[in-house]
Amino acid sequence: MAEQPASPPQHFIRQIVAADRAAGRHGGQVVTRFPPEPNGYLHLGHAKSICLNFGIAAENGGRCHLRFDDTNPAREDPEYVQSIQDDVRWLGFAWDTLRHASDYFEVFYLGAEKLIRMGLAYVDDLSAEQVREYRGTLTSPGRESPFRNRGIGENLDLFRRMRAGEFADGSRTLRAKIDMAAGNINLRDPAIYRIRKLTHQNTGDAWPIYPMYDYAHCVSDAVEGITHSLCTLEFEDHRPLYDWFLQQLDLPGDPTLTAPLRARGLWLPPNTPQQIEFARGNISYTVMSKRKLLTLVQERLVDGWDDPRMPTLSGLRRRGYTPEAIRTFWERIGISKQNSVIDLGVLEGCVREDLDARAPRRMAVLDPLQLVITNLPPDHGETPVLANHPKDAAFGTRQVPFSARLWIEREDFMERPLPGFHRLAPGGEVRLRGVGIVRCDEVLKDGAGSVTGLRGTLDPDSRPGRPGAERKVKGTIHWVSAAHAVAAEVRLYDRLFDVPDPDDESDGKTYRDHLNPLSCRVVRGFLEPMLAAAAAEERFQFERLGYFVADRHQHAPGKPVFNRIVTLRDTWTHRA
Repeated sequence: MAEQPASPPQHFIRQIVAADRAAGRHGGQVVTRFPPEPNGYLHLGHAKSICLNFGIAAENGGRCHLRFDDTNPAREDPEYVQSIQDDVRWLGFAWDTLRHASDYFEVFYLGAEKLIRMGLAYVDDLSAEQVREYRGTLTSPGRESPFRNRGIGENLDLFRRMRAGEFADGSRTLRAKIDMAAGNINLRDPAIYRIRKLTHQNTGDAWPIYPMYDYAHCVSDAVEGITHSLCTLEFEDHRPLYDWFLQQLDLPGDPTLTAPLRARGLWLPPNTPQQIEFARGNISYTVMSKRKLLTLVQERLVDGWDDPRMPTLSGLRRRGYTPEAIRTFWERIGISKQNSVIDLGVLEGCVREDLDARAPRRMAVLDPLQLVITNLPPDHGETPVLANHPKDAAFGTRQVPFSARLWIEREDFMERPLPGFHRLAPGGEVRLRGVGIVRCDEVLKDGAGSVTGLRGTLDPDSRPGRPGAERKVKGTIHWVSAAHAVAAEVRLYDRLFDVPDPDDESDGKTYRDHLNPLSCRVVRGFLEPMLAAAAAEERFQFERLGYFVADRHQHAPGKPVFNRIVTLRDTWTHRA
């Protein structure tokens, strides 16, 4: 279980839960749940709900369930079920109980029959289009279905025949009988069951009918003993329906409905939960609609659900983001009732802050330019000792091979330096990290006039431990010994979209039109030799370049592959 802050910032949900416990409501217990539908991979927005639900339970000595809302077999897949479990664990949380909404299919069915016997549900023959037409609008009441006043016996017979698979898909629905003139459209005889003759990923072909979310969700919460059902704001208008179902079914007071759970060993004392809504976590430069993310995958606009540019948790993990940084991000953003858009730079800042403290330093050159030191013999070799972390001696030191032929970053040389350029230039000096001061004596070019290499001399008196070691020059650059360097594939990832709101279609463009063409650049770089032994998912700061991670799938000893996690500084602040 992820560690919780000693004194977490207060927000309205924490205050509600604290007041409930003080009043003895729900017997002083706190039981929450995270109920994703297994129709895609989890993303950053889900992480907010995960942190909130698991966090509230942990802070109050309670329990949090992981429940798969698997009531729509047309869109669900075991692959998603497994990925969700992996992501929750990776984020640092452990569920108390693992359940599926499909565990309660028999309870849902018995509850629906109870509503029919109470005269509160009926089988409707209207088509989906007719149901929408009859529902009315926000300013006009709906009309009653001509099938609304069927007798209880006829409704029970038709519903049982629906259950037996007698009718075609879409030909009939079971609807709650509430109020077609209600100001809240969700109360205008909502559907409870629809006919879908599809194989279910958990129950196979046992059921040709499936419950609707608004019905299954509240019943699932009740039979699991959930005390606080934490939902995003779009469910606020659905709360009266949530409460209506629970009031009519009275699950805690009707043991016949929960008998199937006892028979299967799934018994949990039922409860009447309270639904509490909070604002979603919308983040700039991203899309988090599962439909759009699925489209990106299916149209091969990205390299799968775990593409490091995706906002999915599996993508962020492969990118090298840490679960600690994601948890810190959502804790700092907080919980409110006000929808807002959070700058992606805030999350990137949390990642930098976390990795600055935990990532050891290494040297790598990604745009190489050769520098030959002419006052050293060609076979010169030594191993300067460098700190693994400039701010934490506990990281220790390492030996880095140094030779007369080096790779330096091409951008660390400028033939005609601009004002303020403090790196290498003809006749100029710069300090080589951990080695001494080198002067550029000669610039080598090809027939087209492009710079192909440099020749220079190393000031022996500027070497560590020598009298001139403290001589000041304005620039320090990193390097990699060309004789010892390890070649690697390095993927320079950036934001997937190049505008803050890719969902905005006011200009006639869609999110596809805003894909950032520079979101992934692959280069062949040279690394100091220690990086060849890096483990998959091991993170480093490549000095002066950014934070990088060994790819969790494709990195291997002898064939290193590194992904850029984030640059050292925010390069997007002034672009929008």
